[in-house]
Parts: sequence; structure tokens; C-alpha cells
Amino acid sequence: MFGIGMPELILILALALIVLGPRRLPEIARALGKGLAEFRRATDELKDELRQVEQDVEETSAKVMADSDPNVEKATETPPSPKPTPAPGADQSEKKPQSA
Repeated sequence: MFGIGMPELILILALALIVLGPRRLPEIARALGKGLAEFRRATDELKDELRQVEQDVEETSAKVMADSDPNVEKATETPPSPKPTPAPGADQSEKKPQSA
């Protein structure tokens, strides 16, 4: 419990009894208890909401991936480079047999 041992807890309660007095101590303790309960309730609600949002995001992501076109992956690939073709009239004279 927050690293507070029994001797520290007794000291805190004794100081609270001296400072606040025996009449106001139960009121303060009750208000503190209600405040802590409300804080816990709010944090639990926040955790639940965050879990729900996370689940919704995962479901949406899975649906988008399932609905996506498989050709999309192919479209992002780099196409093969075309084979080089000789320029017109460049090396064609060398390839023709010479007639004598």
C-alpha cells in the first residue's frame, strides 16, 4: 500500500486526530473515501473506453486488410526494365551480309 508500513500509518492517523480533532476526523475520512472511490471509478471507465477503442481500431484494420485488392501489392512493386533496342539504322549495316 504505497510503501507505507504499520508504524507510518499509525503516526499519520495520530497526527490527523490531533490536527483535525475527533469530531471532524470521521467527516474527512468519509469524504476522502468517497473521493478515492470516484477516482477509481473514473479510471476504470477510462481504461474500458480505451480498450474498446483499441478493439474497434483492430477490427477496422483487419476489415480493411481483408477488403483490400490483392493487386495493390503488385502495383507498388517496381516493374522490370524493358530490354534495350538498337536505334534505327545504327548497327543494322554490320549485321547484313556483304555481297560482292
